[in-house]
Amino acid sequence: MGSAPAWQLPAAAKSSHAAAQVAARSYRPKTAEAPPRKLKMIRLRHRTDFLRAQRGRRVVKPSVTLETIATPADYAAAGAARIGFTATRKIGGAVERNRAKRRLRAAAAQLLPLYGREGSDYVLVARAATLTAPFAQILDDMTAALKSVRAAKTESRS
Repeated sequence: MGSAPAWQLPAAAKSSHAAAQVAARSYRPKTAEAPPRKLKMIRLRHRTDFLRAQRGRRVVKPSVTLETIATPADYAAAGAARIGFTATRKIGGAVERNRAKRRLRAAAAQLLPLYGREGSDYVLVARAATLTAPFAQILDDMTAALKSVRAAKTESRS
C-alpha cells in the first residue's frame, strides 16, 4: 500500500461501501482522550419505586419534571443508575403519552451517562410541553435539572 498517511483509506477500501466502513474504523488516527464513562441504566418497572422517588428531590422545568432519590442498598449496582419514565393522562391519550415518553427516553440516553450519578433513582415525568417543545429545549431542561440535583447532592455531602 505504500506510505499513505494513516487517515486516508487504502485504495481497496474504495471498492465497496462495507469495506470502506471497516477500513475507516481501522485507519482512523488514535486519540489520547479517555472514553466517556459508561453509566449503566437500569429501568424502573415497579410502582413502589416510582412512589419512593416522589418522596425525594423534585426539579420542575417547562418540559420535564425530574424526581430523584438514592437507590436502596438492596438494589444498588456498581456503575449503575435506575431510571423510570411516566406520563399522566393529562398529557393526552395513549399515543401522546407514548410519544412523550419516547422523547424523554431519547434525551435521557444522551444526558444521564454524562450528568447522572450511580446509586441514584431518576424518574422523568412528562409535562404538556414535552410534546410540543423542540428536542433541544427538552435537552436543555433536562440538563439543567440534572445539574441542579447533582449540585444539591454535592452540597448536602459537604
